Amino acid sequence: MIRNTGSGWGSVARWFHWGLALAIIGMIGFGWWMNHIPARADKFFYRSIHADIGYVILLLTVLRLAWRAINPTPALPPESLRWQKIAARVSHGALYLVVILVAMLGWAHSGARSPNYSDFFGLFNVPQFTSPDKAAAGAYEERHIFFAYVLLALIAVHVIAALWHHFVRRDRVVARMVTDEVG
Repeated sequence: MIRNTGSGWGSVARWFHWGLALAIIGMIGFGWWMNHIPARADKFFYRSIHADIGYVILLLTVLRLAWRAINPTPALPPESLRWQKIAARVSHGALYLVVILVAMLGWAHSGARSPNYSDFFGLFNVPQFTSPDKAAAGAYEERHIFFAYVLLALIAVHVIAALWHHFVRRDRVVARMVTDEVG
């Protein structure tokens, strides 16, 4: 099944979920590594790759939200309490919001630095929406890093909730993000 149903996630939604999950976690790890390697001549290269993947993550997140807008969101199990449904909505919204915020702050940092990270894998230049300004570049980078840690905390909450659904509640909430809906 490609599209979502009222009770299960379709293959497109699952691919977006797992592809973005791997990319985002990889980017957080790569970003941490980049900021902790000693200063070296090829640091700009690594930061450029980080920016390029960030642009892709931003695009895929927007596409994922568009897909989600035209597909039903599977309902939580009927025995879920109201606060659990609200918490799920709020936490998913926060994940999307912070992913976009982190990517936009990284993009703002790119345009504020000189030279910027607009060269997309050598194929074309990504338009920048900020102007070169060393102080602003530092502020954008600082906020980008801070919200990356916020995103990491939200991911941890998401994983803990998934584990709770799978091992404590023993419902199909996690299974339906892994495989096609079964009866």
